[in-house]
Amino acid sequence: MPLYKEYDEQTLRKLQEIELGILKDFVDLCNKYKIDYFGCGGTAIGAVRHGGFIPWDDDIDIALPRKDYEKFLKVAEKEYGDKYRVINTRKDPRYPLTTTRWMLDGTKFKEDALKDIPCELGIFLDLYCFDNIADDDKEMKKQGYAAWFWGKLLILRSIPRPVLYFGGWKSKLVYACCRAAHIFLKVFGISGRSLYKKAEHAAGRYYRQDTKRMAYFFDPTPFTSVVQKEYIFPTVERDFNGIQVRFPNKLDAYLKPRYGDYMTLPPEDKRHNHPPYELDFGKYGNETKAEA
Repeated sequence: MPLYKEYDEQTLRKLQEIELGILKDFVDLCNKYKIDYFGCGGTAIGAVRHGGFIPWDDDIDIALPRKDYEKFLKVAEKEYGDKYRVINTRKDPRYPLTTTRWMLDGTKFKEDALKDIPCELGIFLDLYCFDNIADDDKEMKKQGYAAWFWGKLLILRSIPRPVLYFGGWKSKLVYACCRAAHIFLKVFGISGRSLYKKAEHAAGRYYRQDTKRMAYFFDPTPFTSVVQKEYIFPTVERDFNGIQVRFPNKLDAYLKPRYGDYMTLPPEDKRHNHPPYELDFGKYGNETKAEA
């Protein structure tokens, strides 16, 4: 399954424009309620390398510490319930991801990887919840593997053939195992919501402890997004396509362990976006659909 697709320039620019509008509302809401957050992943690279979007990128990634994440979910529906919808597995057990999407009503954006999911998905801001993790590496690994395991089962319950970042005979073996797990979960009626609760419980094991690190454990490998809090806080504002957005205060220390030489543009076969199966701008533009 492709991880990168070239949009026509007009469609991509319109998509980015709408996403920037969502981001501005998000930033205004967080400023109003003193909610801390930081641009992460490709959004952080874009801020330092391009002053905004990576040219081919089609989404915005935002991370929030657990307490700020929970606070945002409460105030977002109160303040913007008439314009945006929140979707996660708490709200809809058919949603198979551990992220939350803040979606613009009246739009559609469904990636090819999620085309068979029976959820209404719109153009969105991707929200990642970062949890406190154990300072002891052995305990951290127990925490991370448990959270990652339940998170991957959540995906497999709905998606028997998830996106893999490798090919060859290994991918064939993994896909066979994924298919078997999918059938098992369906046959025994294991719900997405129960898997999500187990994943959250494992990830949040150190919620009430003051730890030096935090993590999002649900990447393709579990420890990709382990970060030192001193690299993140206090967050600082940077320009992102004309919007003042908060980012880690030690951005290089945050990015380099994960991405290496992030200032060099990757070759096309290493680029990553979200090839859309369905894309509809609604009243924000003309309908555009990308065929799978």
